[in-house]
Amino acid sequence: MTQTPSPSSSPTASNRDLASYTGVERAAIILLSLGEHAQTIWKLLDEEEVKEIGHAMSSLGVVPAVTVEALIMDFVEKLSVSGSIMGSFEQTQKLLAAMFPKDRVDSLMEEIRGPAGRKIWDKLANVDEVLLANYLKNEYPQTVAVVLSKIKSSHAAKVLANLPEEFATECVLRMLRMEPVHRDMLEKIEKTLSVEFMSSLARSSRKNPQEAVAEIFNSFDRQTETRFFAALEERHRDSAEQIRALMFVFEDLKRLDAGGVQTVLRQADKGDLAMALKGASDELRNLFLSNMSERGAKLMREDMAALGPVRLREVDQSQSRIVELVKDLAARGEIEVSEAEDEDELIY
Repeated sequence: MTQTPSPSSSPTASNRDLASYTGVERAAIILLSLGEHAQTIWKLLDEEEVKEIGHAMSSLGVVPAVTVEALIMDFVEKLSVSGSIMGSFEQTQKLLAAMFPKDRVDSLMEEIRGPAGRKIWDKLANVDEVLLANYLKNEYPQTVAVVLSKIKSSHAAKVLANLPEEFATECVLRMLRMEPVHRDMLEKIEKTLSVEFMSSLARSSRKNPQEAVAEIFNSFDRQTETRFFAALEERHRDSAEQIRALMFVFEDLKRLDAGGVQTVLRQADKGDLAMALKGASDELRNLFLSNMSERGAKLMREDMAALGPVRLREVDQSQSRIVELVKDLAARGEIEVSEAEDEDELIY
């Protein structure tokens, strides 16, 4: 039985076979070998390139396995000459430039760079409009016009409203006259926003240690919280008082206005609410009951009575869930919690 020579045992035959294939035919063989795994590569080709490679594929006929193997080995050997490769935007652009027309390369690089560029605009969408406006008011109107054109219109409107009126008007006029922004200019703006603004914002917005510990203490059950506060007060009373002042607990719901209480009543789990109010102070319990209908308040009192004696741990768990709900509602802007009970007091 005659054995088919391998590429390593017959390099001359393999090289000769490879030499008879054009570059397009070699590409066709590689893509045929990859099968469905080549979908990503196909998507990068334009219509003419697809036609050219497709035509080469249709006229290849039978390609011996030894030739396919030799072609792949040749590719791998060339790839491994340097031992390693360096991937970068510049290298990618250089490689694509050798295969595609300039306008095609520019379009592809726009898509390749896109996600990294868009990331900064996504981040800006979550930046407070006052903070963003305070930063932008020191920039050139043309730069501000570019930024405002890249963020959501609703957010841009809020930022504009917080800019000095004359400056804001100039930015709007620049937006009206603005032509497509050159990629280099956009990259420079993105880099500046990322390095100067977002980095400084991240540094300035970091929680201080007391805030971080207060959030942890908020998650304790009452027994654990009491134990930690007792230990902390022995060693550092000032820190304990600062943490206690920063904590948001169930009794702080007294700082909600009537609209906020009613929003919580609509969204809170009724079982949690009954359990939480059973362990609340009379003042807080009356605040919630007074914002219910007469029938609703009667049913809530009946639900609390039906619970009978309850464990403190169960009350703490229900109150913690209500507090988390209130925090979420406040973060979404659906309710407002005043900073302290004696602030913003109404005078009649």
